[in-house]
Amino acid sequence: MTCSIHPSILSADFVNLEAELARISTADAVHVDVMDNHFVPNLTLGLPVVQRLQAVSPVPLDAHLMIADADRWAPLYADLGIASVTFHAEAATAPIKLARELRARGSKAGMALRPATAVEPYLDMLAELDMLLVMTVEPGFGGQSFLDVTLPKIRRARAAVDGSGAKVAIQVDGGISEATIERAAEAGADVFVAGSAVYGVDDPGAAVEKLRGLAQAAARR
Repeated sequence: MTCSIHPSILSADFVNLEAELARISTADAVHVDVMDNHFVPNLTLGLPVVQRLQAVSPVPLDAHLMIADADRWAPLYADLGIASVTFHAEAATAPIKLARELRARGSKAGMALRPATAVEPYLDMLAELDMLLVMTVEPGFGGQSFLDVTLPKIRRARAAVDGSGAKVAIQVDGGISEATIERAAEAGADVFVAGSAVYGVDDPGAAVEKLRGLAQAAARR
């Protein structure tokens, strides 16, 4: 299993985002947290800023939409040419239709689940997805502690993906660091969002490489 690291620019310097993107050029993608102060109690950035990030980023964009009315807004992000767009199951009225629309517009389709949202009701739609995001903190703010209570859900998701034969990545987001990434990888995650663990150190590029190595080693065990 190949492990990918997606640094979150939620932990970057918003005044110098182009420079901050250059600091993670060894990453597999950059995780862009879009929050609307409705679905989550925080406000970050929207379509115009994401469009500019898409134009200057040295790595693909992985947009995580923590927004209400995902059915309406998510396709507009796919139209920007973003590599991957993830909507929340809790914010989508017709998740299968939405996933198909994202793919039709050229983006990979991801679906996110809050920590308390069960994965089982969505297993039948795995073939419609490219990525399943298991939130390992409550969405809305960076810097939170990893919730070990989500590990059994990651294991169940991995077992379901492997059993289905679908090519679906399992992403984790929240509290990912050198101290927690191995537990998440051992549980079955293969895409890791890391904010302060990357942007909170002097050499973000080296942090990306270290996290990737830890995840790969844990996944092989």
